[in-house]
Amino acid sequence: MNTLFSKGISVQKMLFFGLFIATFLVSSTTSTLLAQGITPDHVAKMKSVTSSAISNDGNFVAYTVSVPADAFKENATNATHLYVLNTATGESKPYFTSSGVSQVQFRPGKETLTFLTRQSGDSSNALYELSLTGGEATKLFSYKTNISNYNWQADGNRMAFSVSEKDDAPKTPLTYSPDFYEENFSQRKGFIVNLSGNNPQPQQLNVEGSIYMMNWSPDGTKIAVSAAPTSSVDDSYMKQGIFIVNSSTRNVIATINNEGKLGQMEWSPDSKWLAIRGAKDIHDPIDGRILTVSAEGGKPQKIDVGYKGKYENISWTSANTIHFLASESTSSVLGTIRPDGTGKQVIFKSDAHHITSFSRASNGAMSFTANSPQHPTELFTLATTRNATPQKRTDNNPWLSEVKLGKQEVITYKTRDGAFDIQGILMYPLNYQAGNAVPLITVVHGGPEAHYTNGWLTAYSIPGQMATAKGYAVFYPNYRGSTGRGTEFTYSSQGDLAGKEFDDIVDGVDYLISQGIADKNRIGVTGGSYGGYASAWMSTYYSDRFAAAVMFVGISNNISKWGTSDIPEELYLVHSRKRIFDSWQWQLERSPIYYVDRSQTPILIMHGADDPRVHPAQSMELYRHLKVRKPELPVRLIYYPGEGHGNRRSGSKYDYNLRMLQWFDTYLMTGNSKAEKPDLDLPAGK
Repeated sequence: MNTLFSKGISVQKMLFFGLFIATFLVSSTTSTLLAQGITPDHVAKMKSVTSSAISNDGNFVAYTVSVPADAFKENATNATHLYVLNTATGESKPYFTSSGVSQVQFRPGKETLTFLTRQSGDSSNALYELSLTGGEATKLFSYKTNISNYNWQADGNRMAFSVSEKDDAPKTPLTYSPDFYEENFSQRKGFIVNLSGNNPQPQQLNVEGSIYMMNWSPDGTKIAVSAAPTSSVDDSYMKQGIFIVNSSTRNVIATINNEGKLGQMEWSPDSKWLAIRGAKDIHDPIDGRILTVSAEGGKPQKIDVGYKGKYENISWTSANTIHFLASESTSSVLGTIRPDGTGKQVIFKSDAHHITSFSRASNGAMSFTANSPQHPTELFTLATTRNATPQKRTDNNPWLSEVKLGKQEVITYKTRDGAFDIQGILMYPLNYQAGNAVPLITVVHGGPEAHYTNGWLTAYSIPGQMATAKGYAVFYPNYRGSTGRGTEFTYSSQGDLAGKEFDDIVDGVDYLISQGIADKNRIGVTGGSYGGYASAWMSTYYSDRFAAAVMFVGISNNISKWGTSDIPEELYLVHSRKRIFDSWQWQLERSPIYYVDRSQTPILIMHGADDPRVHPAQSMELYRHLKVRKPELPVRLIYYPGEGHGNRRSGSKYDYNLRMLQWFDTYLMTGNSKAEKPDLDLPAGK
């Protein structure tokens, strides 16, 4: 047996030994399935491609790979390494792996790559340059604080960049200074610098507020800048405006009257127009529409208004062509559209790939990053020839070819009110036999403005193929309010927190029970953020339907959530659509703590101790109510120090993964809600 897989099994055997003895479900067959399937050890070392940029001539693709740290050696975030693919030979080479990189770009007019990184001796991150022929990276430019983002002008010499700078601390005669909450935001400032000389001097843009995005016009005379009144998260979501800045005077010369969320702004080749990927209006929870506007200012006009999908990325390729990446329910689409919304064409559509980004060369060749039910995100290229087939260029997890995966498919079911057909993804247990009702884990996405695509759906907090190896089915519902199906569907959950949106999830469970797939007595649920809200709701309001729950960074009390979150205005504008001070009782009745008296679902609650989005007290409130009102119910609360709205470090991710699976094995696989809580100890090592 392969040593790698042996190590993965030993961890699980040690961790779950007592449970395995206690249940009749463990057999030699189960052990064989574990050997064939994905384990937490696999997930802990899984690599993925995170970005790509194709050279203008299409001969090279620069791409980045996310590499996890060893959870048994350090509790660290993933490193991001730079590689370059020669598209003609198919050979990939590591170009920069000594430290993490971000924002890789081809420098215009040069045979070089530029990126942000922090090397030994750097007091902050800096812009480095590396020749396509290899060699040592050279520092091009640094600032006194970290560079947030940068954008090259077409001449390859001038660069726009932004940084975050804190105001001077208030003066005090004391030996310490208090924290002035929301009065000491860092301000995001924008600059232009010419790197062709020996002593580059940054010049600040005269734009009020905090700057987020900057994009040079192709003719170099203007810069499109997005800015919000402050650098608060709420303002960055809901109040980013677009300003056109003269690159010589650095003054604002035109204002774009956009509203709502903003994701991207791209110049037309003649520098006269902007294409914007943004919101339909102030109540749109996503930046998934395309709008166009004159560079002289005015109100952007929506194109392709009735589109039943979500635009994910856009790029002008000629005066009359915009390339796009879009989501259509569980599928991904690459295509083109004219700036007036006509002439839409599909270049490539896949029902079994989740395309995450794309880059296009001047000759039409493309690179894109995508995952599938068979693998995490890898690099693909698409040639210019008609009806070309994408080529998968990387294989960062070759061990996957030796591991068996559960079958994955898209399912469709109708809601109880008949309003919608809901789509979701279903994974079957390994070697599933039709007609067998098996334990089901329901995985609820956050947002709710998000959706599951038919791609790779296994991660440290998403049981996926780890669960199929243990005999579970796994269900990913795209309940109403999810993205990828047009604005009507996305808006359909607003003003109805935990209402029909969460009923849709239960309707999906009922559908799988009716199909003889899910065991009605062994239904589990998990999710993070809004998915954590759903997990809490299912273990209180719908508790009679769920045998086990794992709640992550979730909401339990909408009243205190509003008062402790960093996005109170977004919560109103794109979710509740009611001011909390006008709807106290309604907000309370849409809170899981209100229904704790119904609770009979063993629940594991986990939260980042430094979460600014959903305060850790949300988890504590549910825990405390359950402990006082349902003392006999198995409940556990775990905080992860140093983590925020989701775990980023190797050790805390691995720990979360093991405890999630441990909880489901204890209460869901057995269906025994009175089982003893799992031991707190974890194995000492692999």
